[in-house]
Amino acid sequence: EKAKLLRSQPARTVEPKGLLYVQQREFAVTTPKDGSVSILGSDDATTCHIVVLRHTGSGATCLTHCDGSDTEAEVSLIMSSVKSFSDNTGCGRLEVHLVGGFNDDRQLSQKLTNQLLRAFDLQPDDVHLVTFCVTELNDREEKDVHFPIIYGIAVNVKTAEIFPATFPEKGPDENLRSAHVLTGATLTNIYDPKTEQLHIGPYFWRPFPHVDFWLEQDDKQILQNLSTSPLAEPPHFVSHIRSTLTLLKEHPFPSHSLFPERKPRIYKKNEEGVWEQVCSDKI
Repeated sequence: EKAKLLRSQPARTVEPKGLLYVQQREFAVTTPKDGSVSILGSDDATTCHIVVLRHTGSGATCLTHCDGSDTEAEVSLIMSSVKSFSDNTGCGRLEVHLVGGFNDDRQLSQKLTNQLLRAFDLQPDDVHLVTFCVTELNDREEKDVHFPIIYGIAVNVKTAEIFPATFPEKGPDENLRSAHVLTGATLTNIYDPKTEQLHIGPYFWRPFPHVDFWLEQDDKQILQNLSTSPLAEPPHFVSHIRSTLTLLKEHPFPSHSLFPERKPRIYKKNEEGVWEQVCSDKI
């Protein structure tokens, strides 16, 4: 019933003010006290799942975008991050919402659904499954081709509302963050709710193999080879991969060119609600 209700809502466009956008293999946690961020969101999930974990007592909320790379470790990480803000709260319970995936040919969505259920089940704490809109419950068919119904969701940290969403602005360093994933990153926490700052990096990767070869390929080749679900990708998938590959080509050694002092790139919301880079000297 909950999945049906969620699927029936049109996706809302979320503007940058108050938004913290979370990419694949990233997570962020905050509480209702946060003065800069009131909405956590992520989209472009095809076989991936978006997970929201919330403690009803403290209101501490985590959103992450999982792709099945190391699900058990990722679930442990988000559990401890939410609990660290909820230790002193006498009442309340942990609630989880799982959204994303579809009936894809390779059954990657189904595999990830099973991994997530198992990982939460293995936790010593009680976790209550509140929203379950994944794989076959998030699937639509058009001319024998399957697609996800919901590609992205947002959670309002203050009201706990979850809704289908799209995001015209995906926050700073979009290609840099994607490059981190493309080079095999593990799940990364990108936000410090105490200082209300977004931390990107420092990231280190080896030169991306055959980057020139990939950049020479046409859109069809990129889609076929660099997507888990070529037929179901959003229209901007290929251009986004191209710009990420271009960044990898331009910065084969990010420790020299992007993070020369091995410090993260730090952003804070300005008065308009847009992320602005903070000079590292002031930290």
